[in-house]
Amino acid sequence: MEAVMIRIMKESDYDQVYELWQRIQGLGIRSIDDSKEYIIRFVKRNPTTSFVAVENDSIVGTLLCGHDGRRGCFYHVCVEPPYRKRGLATQMAEKALEALKQEGINKVNLMAFIKNELGNQFWQEKGWHMRDDINLYEYNLNPNNITTFNQ
Repeated sequence: MEAVMIRIMKESDYDQVYELWQRIQGLGIRSIDDSKEYIIRFVKRNPTTSFVAVENDSIVGTLLCGHDGRRGCFYHVCVEPPYRKRGLATQMAEKALEALKQEGINKVNLMAFIKNELGNQFWQEKGWHMRDDINLYEYNLNPNNITTFNQ
């Protein structure tokens, strides 16, 4: 068995990445934002900050990361259940944080659904702080961009 390798996400990873996302319980997938066209656009805009965990040419973990020049943001951080508790999400997060530092970004945000107990516990154990001094607002410019949650 080959060791799991963490590397920068490539455009050609999309099909495997999307298949993984569909298998992750509770992950919210947007009909447009998570489409091949939009994820490739995201990776092109952020070519050094998103990562995948790969074993035997199979993607077993993802971390989308981008920034707007001021703040970084993590999206769709997930690891296939049999590969959890091996430090893969931590390694991907560390690589993304280092990539953001290299680009002069000083702060990173992420959103975790309240019901995502596993994810919330993970981030809190890693030293991330849940803010209670702001409200998150969303305005959907495209009503066709619907989120569905994996069961």
